[in-house]
Amino acid sequence: MKLQDHNFIVTGAARGLGLAISQMLLAGGARVMLADLDADNLEDAVSACGDVGDRVASTCCNVAIESDVEALFDAAESTFGAVHGVVCNAGILRDALLLKADGNTVSKRMSLQTWQSVIDVNLTGVFLTGREAATRMVQHGEGGVIVNVSSISRAGNMGQSNYAAAKAGVVALTTTWAAELARYGIRCNAIAPGVIDTDMVASMKPEARQRMIDATRVGRLGTPEELADAVRFLIENSFNNGRVLEFDGGMRI
Repeated sequence: MKLQDHNFIVTGAARGLGLAISQMLLAGGARVMLADLDADNLEDAVSACGDVGDRVASTCCNVAIESDVEALFDAAESTFGAVHGVVCNAGILRDALLLKADGNTVSKRMSLQTWQSVIDVNLTGVFLTGREAATRMVQHGEGGVIVNVSSISRAGNMGQSNYAAAKAGVVALTTTWAAELARYGIRCNAIAPGVIDTDMVASMKPEARQRMIDATRVGRLGTPEELADAVRFLIENSFNNGRVLEFDGGMRI
């Protein structure tokens, strides 16, 4: 699918990877609905997209709430028309060890709230967004493409039971949907980033950031723009379906 004159939704678009992906889509001639729960940064994100006329719009959305997701697609359709592509990028971190103990005495455990909050946004949010995207695409009869953002952490990462489980689930959704939706002309792929040089990473302690750099084979972190280019490949290459694109600088070899 070429970007020109096609309509996209990007969740988690107020900053970082979501904003970079939105800017890439707009640069390719697409129309983009930016969705995020952060209203203030969402307004700034629209401004950061530059002078693209009426090809960009935004709406607040909590992807973990079914009615919010339905309203997001209603807004996109009323603004641009049929939705042709969706990038499910919205996600949160609530890192914690499964438990902490001193000898046989357990002092702390990951709370159910900490677990559930990440599952709600990072996994259920992808399910709700992808299901609604597929529904609208089938109804409009024009096919489409869904790109889900997973993570290198899907293979497991200390302190991230919730995040790792959610991102592994995102991959399972991706491969399942690719099989189920192909008959309707809908492709589904995922991208699994390693550490990308976003504002959050830039704010880390220098020694922690350097450890991440040292863990890559290319000797640096990825940029949001590079990741956006990789997402463009997943959208435009019509032979690519049901696959996960590793994007981690060789971190997992």
